Amino acid sequence: MKFCIFAGCAVRWGVAIEIKIKIHIMTQDELFKILVAHCKEYGFIFPSSEIYDGLAAVYDYGQMGVELKNNIKRYWWEAMTRLHENIVGIDSCIFMHPKIWEASGHVGAFNDPLIDNKDSKKRYRADVLIEDYIAKLEEKVHKEVEKGRKKFGDSFDEAKFVETNPNCVRNNAKIAEVRNRMNEALNANDLAELKQIILDCEIACPISGTKNWTDVRQFNLMFSTQLGNTSDDTNVIYLRPETAQGIFVNYLNVQKTGRMKIPFGIAQIGKAFRNEIVARQFIFRMREFEQMEMQFFIKPGTELDWFAKWKENRLKWHQNLGMGDANYRFHDHEKLAHYANAATDIEFNFPFGFKELEGIHSRTDFDLGNHQKFSGKKIQYYDPETGESYTPYVIETSIGVDRMVLAVLSNSYKEEELEGGEKRVVLSIPAPLAPVKVAVLPLIKKDGLPELAQTIMDELKYDFNCQYDEKDSIGKRYRRQDAIGTPFCVTVDHDSLNDRCVTVRDRDTMKQERVSIDELPRIIGERVNLSNLLRKL
Repeated sequence: MKFCIFAGCAVRWGVAIEIKIKIHIMTQDELFKILVAHCKEYGFIFPSSEIYDGLAAVYDYGQMGVELKNNIKRYWWEAMTRLHENIVGIDSCIFMHPKIWEASGHVGAFNDPLIDNKDSKKRYRADVLIEDYIAKLEEKVHKEVEKGRKKFGDSFDEAKFVETNPNCVRNNAKIAEVRNRMNEALNANDLAELKQIILDCEIACPISGTKNWTDVRQFNLMFSTQLGNTSDDTNVIYLRPETAQGIFVNYLNVQKTGRMKIPFGIAQIGKAFRNEIVARQFIFRMREFEQMEMQFFIKPGTELDWFAKWKENRLKWHQNLGMGDANYRFHDHEKLAHYANAATDIEFNFPFGFKELEGIHSRTDFDLGNHQKFSGKKIQYYDPETGESYTPYVIETSIGVDRMVLAVLSNSYKEEELEGGEKRVVLSIPAPLAPVKVAVLPLIKKDGLPELAQTIMDELKYDFNCQYDEKDSIGKRYRRQDAIGTPFCVTVDHDSLNDRCVTVRDRDTMKQERVSIDELPRIIGERVNLSNLLRKL
């Protein structure tokens, strides 16, 4: 087992202290398996319908998970609607008129390239198989670079090494070749070429280990159901695969009733459903998930300027959580969706590598234009200043709530060995997002300590989500709160009955400070209140 020493300085309430702990360095695969188990054990996320052996790629949020999820949604919602006077919110229905999905292009174009292995009978997305192959080549390059770094030490020039090392040069050339072939095939909808890439790269099924593949074919991701009590085809409707269309079809209602002037935005949080070919990696890719989307309506010709502004705005929102700027990067799309003229992803460094966390797209006037065409209703904006009418262009920001939960949990999970050999598991969740903000703990269950602790609990619960715990030793109770990410523990002891002071323990530093009970709301609020996080944006 490997450990690294972390030595640093933290400041809490004006007192600098030194931290010396050992953090267990795990492989990505180890971390992911442990994280999934931790989420179940501590009430964050459960396999859905588990007593019936579960349902693939469907998960339920437990008592801790739902609090974390709601705090993330609140951070997004208030950053969008409270901090921007020209952005408002709606809540549209999951069931929508089926013609909406024809107009949006989902009926004809919402497909993934599907391929089966004939031996394992397992189904895969062809592009994901190729991307995984590219990721393995990138890992080989990374390992070569690390070897060079160890060999040359301080004189190591990474850029020059990558350009001259034969293994790096060969693998990078292969990466570029395969990626270009894949993007061209996806843009041309050339399914035969996608299969040929898989064959040329000798990509094997992870289950059977064979390369016995079917042809690639398209697979529509929408779930269909029946509306009404007949089986007539005219009653077939779809579970929405995205929340954006609910915004577009309500564009005129919001614009007119809110007297909105361009530029303005409409935000929405809601469930979406996609019949994924390969739903995997815990809550990263599910068949039922939740989205936070904002559509920003603008004048045609200004879209690329607004696209750049929203890229900057959304990256800042993520980095504001303090989970490490290096864990984020932009990935510009080479293959654009049918509605876009520019697109990028904000990728996060998950335990399984950098993957999409949020998408930012310049959707042009595709959606409003098509809904105008299919509905026969005029959907335009009249500019009172210029006297012209036009169909607005749109910049979209779209983030998966569940992916955001996974990003926070995976970044926060730590196994630490403390001085003296003691160990702890801690979730260093950004304090404003933590499910429980403060735990109130009487030192023992007698002598009036529980009564005073309950009085403190009753006062704090109006401002913060609190837990009261009097079972087991104080050390075990601290560890339970560390494991769910509680920023503060307040311990009531015998002296508290006389001096009206309590011991406040900080989750991250484990520093303990004696403070007045009257000061608790201020001390806790300075760190956990969402408003303080929003002020930094």
